[in-house]
Amino acid sequence: MFSSRTRWNRTENRLARLVAERRRSGAPLFDLTLSNPTQAGLVAPADVLALLGGPSTARYDPQPRGLAAARDAVAADHVRRGLPVASDRIVLTASTSEAYAWLFKLLCDPGDAVLIPRPSYPLFEFLAALESVETIPYALTYDGAWHLDVGALEAVVTPRTRAVVVVNPNNPTGSCLRRDEADKLLAFAAGHGLAMISDEVFADFLFRPGDGVMASLTGDGPALSFSLGGLSKSCGHPQLKLGWIAVGGPEPQRAEALARLEIVADTYLSVSTPVQHAAPALLRCLPELQAPILSRLLENRRSLESAIGAHSALTLLPADGGWSAVVRVPATQSEEDRVCGLLERHGVLVHPGYFFDFPSEAFLVLSLLPDPAIFAVAAARVIEER
Repeated sequence: MFSSRTRWNRTENRLARLVAERRRSGAPLFDLTLSNPTQAGLVAPADVLALLGGPSTARYDPQPRGLAAARDAVAADHVRRGLPVASDRIVLTASTSEAYAWLFKLLCDPGDAVLIPRPSYPLFEFLAALESVETIPYALTYDGAWHLDVGALEAVVTPRTRAVVVVNPNNPTGSCLRRDEADKLLAFAAGHGLAMISDEVFADFLFRPGDGVMASLTGDGPALSFSLGGLSKSCGHPQLKLGWIAVGGPEPQRAEALARLEIVADTYLSVSTPVQHAAPALLRCLPELQAPILSRLLENRRSLESAIGAHSALTLLPADGGWSAVVRVPATQSEEDRVCGLLERHGVLVHPGYFFDFPSEAFLVLSLLPDPAIFAVAAARVIEER
């Protein structure tokens, strides 16, 4: 009766069972997997959220690519980031996840494949499977810093590959592409007739802006490219469901992609009217909304770096930005045993590296969003665990 695309293993793993038991018991929980700023006390002023209730929202005026004023605002925000892009190259979506779904529809037939980074956030397999698309991982290399090696892509590309996905900054490593890496990546994609999908939802949260990083692939490079962003991360409010696709690359491919995407978008018309009308004002508020989040990220990262400094057995991996920190720990026990032990003995919840498909053990991933006082206590318990 049901599609094989939804034949998921829904068995709770050991960590999920322990978390559920702890929450039922009411025992203290220091959650360092937090990914929602509004649950970490980082809430927008009431006047900002009131923008969603303006009288203009009462009129429904469906535009497949999105309302012109909202697309203009997204284009203007790209200019703020030094990335000039015309608003007629912007397509609005209800979320970044929906943007992926539309792009997989646009680029792939059933059984085709996309290349995805490893390690990275474990959502791609679900999004691709729902479109009957295969995911093929390519390895990011680490030698004291993270790198994207085009050789890793050459090793896994197949005749059925249709696109390369990059997450920039990566989640959870926080690593960004360097210009030479981006140039080689775009040349590789163009040479193999592949599209580039660049997930840039964390691009506004760089720890050292500039610093040799290339936080976007937006532009007219040699390969058809799709740069993704959204209010959920840029404003720090996941309930603001508005994403976007900025289309770049050679003109003939770009024009065809936009024409086809318009039909896909017109089929769903999923973007809500209130958030589109609010988008121009919300995007103008980005400095006000982002400053406390970035301050929190930097404060917690400095705290973690200082605490780890005296423990030579642990290493805080370098990062260019993002909302997470990756800590390499001694491989004296499995990641699962370590994270379950932290939860049972200390009430601290962290992600194991295998959740993000790290190629080897032992890594822990900590959210940098929690309140600094809570974060410091929880991080100390992580460091002290042996």
